[in-house]
Amino acid sequence: MKFKLSLTIVVLAVVAMIARAEDVVGRPIESWQPGMLEIHQISTGRGNAGLYIFPDGTTLLVDAGELPGPSPKHTPARPDDTRRAGEWVVRYVRHALRHDPQPALDYVLLTHFHQDHMGEVAAGMPVSPHGYTLTGVTRVVEDLKVGKLLDRGWPDYGNAVQAESAFMKNYLACVKWHAENNGLQVERFVPGRSDQVALRRQPQKYPQFEFRNVAASGEIWTGQGTATEHRMPSWETIPRNKWPDENVLSIAFRLSYGKFKFFNGGDLPGIRPKSPAWYDMETPVAKVVGPVDAAILDHHGYLDSMNESLVATLSARVWTISVWDAHHPTPSVWERLQSERLYPGARDIFATDVHPDARLAIKDIDRMASGHGHIVLRVPPGGDDYRVTIVDDTSESHSVVKVCGPYRSR
Repeated sequence: MKFKLSLTIVVLAVVAMIARAEDVVGRPIESWQPGMLEIHQISTGRGNAGLYIFPDGTTLLVDAGELPGPSPKHTPARPDDTRRAGEWVVRYVRHALRHDPQPALDYVLLTHFHQDHMGEVAAGMPVSPHGYTLTGVTRVVEDLKVGKLLDRGWPDYGNAVQAESAFMKNYLACVKWHAENNGLQVERFVPGRSDQVALRRQPQKYPQFEFRNVAASGEIWTGQGTATEHRMPSWETIPRNKWPDENVLSIAFRLSYGKFKFFNGGDLPGIRPKSPAWYDMETPVAKVVGPVDAAILDHHGYLDSMNESLVATLSARVWTISVWDAHHPTPSVWERLQSERLYPGARDIFATDVHPDARLAIKDIDRMASGHGHIVLRVPPGGDDYRVTIVDDTSESHSVVKVCGPYRSR
């Protein structure tokens, strides 16, 4: 009788783990399950890329950077350099969407026009039969079916700071071809809206899910309805040689699922001492976003990001960092993240691939919960709690290295 009871308990426990897609160290990461929200920060060593799988299976890719390499200031390519970053992102996405017989992306969102978020153009890179170089996001659009692409510049890209750059022209050529020939929808990301990135499959089943557009091109949601305000002066009043850099113009958004909240601010800056006050985009953005459970660091934790107002207001339990550069994160940012003067309580920090030089510069960086690997936030149905799974990025085994949590949502 005792044996049967024990066996029953074990079976029920296993069933519960499967239902929640709980991961086990040393085994491949579990597949996405209906009702689960997943946020993947993909480690390539060459740029930023994040895959989001919403509770009804709707998919979103945020950025797909590709810098040429190798470089002593960057970590090695992940898993290795036999393929380019865009290709690795495509393969990662296909594996993460293996529950779908025809993996595709409902949305691709480009936070801003920088190579580490969209792809550089360099000699020797492959070229599409349609005439553009396959790098970063153009590789993704070429190899995966994409429903809608959102960026901050469509349709005329008049405020693209580096409009004449080779990488920008390459991106526009790709977007134009796929919009005209492959059914790609393209839209400008509009701050304030909560319907531009939405559940595509079963929205009625998850009314507690929301994707809120917070900021883009210096325009910020007020927190009331869809109203916005312009943080920066009008473009007409700023001489072209005084235009802000792309980071100032980054897209930002907040994702909510029940009690769980997540923030992504692209490369928004918050500390620019020698620049106009409106270059600080983090402070007004933080006011409307409010406290969150988890967030990715702005601008990879570089010295101009993560100001005190943002850190204190978001007061995240979990911070993630997309890093590969020797200056990501900087010691000053690390100190603010650790400061209990800014907000009390525990906080865990996860990074994709901390450079050895950054480890030397930050003395107590060993306090980081993880400094290497793909980072996967998994939020079970309802959003009451969440876990963080670290996945091996040195091969395509997708083997679980570490599991942290559960963390309680606010």
